[in-house]
Amino acid sequence: MLFPFEVGTDWTWPLALWALAEIILRIVLLGTIPGNRRPTTAMAWLLVVFLVPSIGFVLFLLFGNFRLSRRRREQQAEVNERVRSGVSAMADVVSKYSGPEWVSSAAELNRRLGSLPMVDGNAVQLIPGYQESIDAMAEAIRGARSYVNAEFYIMGSDAVTDGLLTELEKAAERGVRVRLLFDHIGTLRVRGYRRLIRRLRASSIQWKRMLPLLPIHGQWRRPDLRNHRKILVIDGETAFTGSQNLIEPSYNNPRHRRAGRKWVELMARLDGPIVATLNVVFATDWLSETDESLESQLQLPENPRRGRVTAQVVPSGPGFVTENNLRLFNTLIYSAQHRISICSPYFVPDDSLLYAITTAAQRGVDVELFVSEKGDQFLVHHAQRSYYEALLEAGVRIYLYRAPRVLHAKHFTIDDEVSVLGSSNMDMRSFSLNMEVSVMLLGAETVDLMRSVEQSYREASFELTLGDWLHRPMLAKYVDNVARLTATLQ
Repeated sequence: MLFPFEVGTDWTWPLALWALAEIILRIVLLGTIPGNRRPTTAMAWLLVVFLVPSIGFVLFLLFGNFRLSRRRREQQAEVNERVRSGVSAMADVVSKYSGPEWVSSAAELNRRLGSLPMVDGNAVQLIPGYQESIDAMAEAIRGARSYVNAEFYIMGSDAVTDGLLTELEKAAERGVRVRLLFDHIGTLRVRGYRRLIRRLRASSIQWKRMLPLLPIHGQWRRPDLRNHRKILVIDGETAFTGSQNLIEPSYNNPRHRRAGRKWVELMARLDGPIVATLNVVFATDWLSETDESLESQLQLPENPRRGRVTAQVVPSGPGFVTENNLRLFNTLIYSAQHRISICSPYFVPDDSLLYAITTAAQRGVDVELFVSEKGDQFLVHHAQRSYYEALLEAGVRIYLYRAPRVLHAKHFTIDDEVSVLGSSNMDMRSFSLNMEVSVMLLGAETVDLMRSVEQSYREASFELTLGDWLHRPMLAKYVDNVARLTATLQ
């Protein structure tokens, strides 16, 4: 029977119509959801819709569209075109890199997807210390003459960040144009949000929320889209980027403090022409939130060369048609000949990235992965654990950074040729939902710097073996596998 009840009573007709509507809904979504989605993502959504059609449909409306608004996508396309046409003005600094052909191929991929060129003449300093990076950024702001552009996923006004915020306030008071962006929901969900807003309103800083959810002002979109970038640019000459947010290392969370849980980060100070391309990313986000163009800032300063490192900025996120970061990561991993070292706090790869990493290990490349022993997000951490068996069986060495610290740094190295660091995790959220920024650094000089950081992680970790992993409790396996299903709901 089509309906599990007799038709004819006063209340059965509404139920019959409801059941018919759910059948029609299932049929319609069966041909709608798979469009432009990974098969695994589509199957997960269809499973929800077929089990609980009404609730599943509402959830799909809220969370099923991972694209930004048409206006934002058009702005991104316009900025990309302007950058392409302006590359000729950078002819004297556009890279003359003469290393391996596969590296040049990856750089060409980045240029076509993100529009930003590879440039020579940069200086790079890695800053693994949490307070040290905050202090270094504050010192750079203290010397600002013209402008400061700051963009961070999460911000807080606390004892750790007070000095940096004070320098931003002082810079604005002395006539420096200080622009500040922070993700609305990312910052709203940490303690002290109202205190931060009061402080910003009392200052001369120009500030905006990124991707705001303010329905009464007509600002609405998929609630879990995030601008996850971390960028600080001073006068177009110096920049900072990496994994660290502007907040104290326990995220102002008493529960984290009681557990001794602090975040371990990696930031980089960059000097040279790469700063101008990193500022393009900030300018794009500023334009999206304010409609103010910063095109006049995007010219290279005189004598821009500051070092010997070749670098390229790689923006990614739902504002782009393609998944720029995922394509770069896969390209580099497939190109590796000797060694791959990966650090990602949230490692939930899609099939393409999992195949790239396991294939590299199976063809004899030394592959190691640094992750936290205990993550700060329950579902993500257990979804991550569900991949350990496949990785270990392929020959990947997994190092668990000892709890209670949370290894939040995001970077990887390929052979002695390439380092990549930035805000992007190796998970499906960072590939599709988050606006991210990464920097590809070329040459043994930066790889050696990164190797020292990786060694410090190794010393603070213990290696997970396949034998130990296979003997974990059955309940833990069950939770890991269930959590893995949630990773695809994008």
